[in-house]
Amino acid sequence: MKFYATSIPQALPSWATVISNNAGLMEIEINDEDPGFHSIIEELSTEIEPGIIGVKASDLCLVLSIEMVDTNEEN
Repeated sequence: MKFYATSIPQALPSWATVISNNAGLMEIEINDEDPGFHSIIEELSTEIEPGIIGVKASDLCLVLSIEMVDTNEEN
């Protein structure tokens, strides 16, 4: 899983790695098989829609202090 962010904390968890940093846009890769990542996902899991359990990207970014870029925004 990858995120694109404009700001990140100085220390990321061991399961998150900055792949690139170009012009202030950072690409962060998440090792989604890491047990530490699974533990955070379990804590943040909620019912997003009736019958659908998941984690909102915005909630994950808030916990990690990452400011995510919304690639769906129109400029």
